[in-house]
Amino acid sequence: MTTSTVTPRWGLIGASDIAATRMVPAMRRLGHGVTAVCGSSAPRTTAWATAHGIPHATTSVEALLAREDIDAVYISTTNQLHLPHTLASVAAGKHVLCEKPLALSLADAWAMVDACRTAGVVLGVNHHLPGAATHRRIRELVAAGAVGRPLAARVFHAVALPERLRGWRLRDPGAGAGVVLDITCHDASVTNALFGAPVEATALAVCQGPWEASAEDAVMSVVRYGDGVLAQTHDAFTVAHARTGLEVHGTDGSITAVDVMTQDPIGTVQLQDAAGSREIDVPGRRDLYEVVLEAFGHAACGTGEPAVTGPQGVHALAVALAVQEAARTGRTTPVALTSAAAR
Repeated sequence: MTTSTVTPRWGLIGASDIAATRMVPAMRRLGHGVTAVCGSSAPRTTAWATAHGIPHATTSVEALLAREDIDAVYISTTNQLHLPHTLASVAAGKHVLCEKPLALSLADAWAMVDACRTAGVVLGVNHHLPGAATHRRIRELVAAGAVGRPLAARVFHAVALPERLRGWRLRDPGAGAGVVLDITCHDASVTNALFGAPVEATALAVCQGPWEASAEDAVMSVVRYGDGVLAQTHDAFTVAHARTGLEVHGTDGSITAVDVMTQDPIGTVQLQDAAGSREIDVPGRRDLYEVVLEAFGHAACGTGEPAVTGPQGVHALAVALAVQEAARTGRTTPVALTSAAAR
């Protein structure tokens, strides 16, 4: 296994938009090394590497993983490739930070978790929202009893899909297309962290955008958690002018957080209870991807754990899969946290 440091040297599997716009800049700000990138097209990957100052480009995952100057890999290929790319990385002794959703099935996702555990390498999932200062503050408030016994949550995560991303996300179900696997799993990473194990989901999904799509681009769902907590979500690729948000309602108060389901360290948190309404201070705001990467670097050194662990990533996927199934069948669907094989 490669020797890890708190500032790992990265190999990128996937010359993706998020790698270019979010992850590589965050890696550089933290002083992490970015050694090489692997993509499917040699000309495009070479041009991508040059544009982002990455010294080595290849179309061979094996060649990238054979490099001794890489400690960890960031996988941002399309979703159906997460499993084989993770297993290859584990075999090469590399720590793995994988994009969400972790896989396209629970069996594959748990196989990734088990492979990393057996090999003694770290597996993190790039769910950025739980590490946001706003969401950490909301969890602190709920845990401290600020709303009393939690009763319900509402998530507003309806946005406009940028034109540059209107490709496989709309048209390739085999790659994991659709708003549920793209956005609803992010919602689940937030509500799971607040309320624990999800129980069941119901949902309606439609295609409503001005494009040809083979997968849903808008969905509303309700997920039931233990103790009767209900979490309602609205996720879409089709809404251009709405603000995102999270509400948490309890027996003694309500939290309203606006502009918090985003990729940026913004947003406000308001608490309403018998004493009135007041804005809650949110200290420690940082770039959300720096939070993910910094926690991953410490985990690779054995001094912590990823911001979102492999099992937590599986549980977020489980909610998304249940929402997909509920929308497809019109029936309330159990959230299966394990694969068919006994764990």
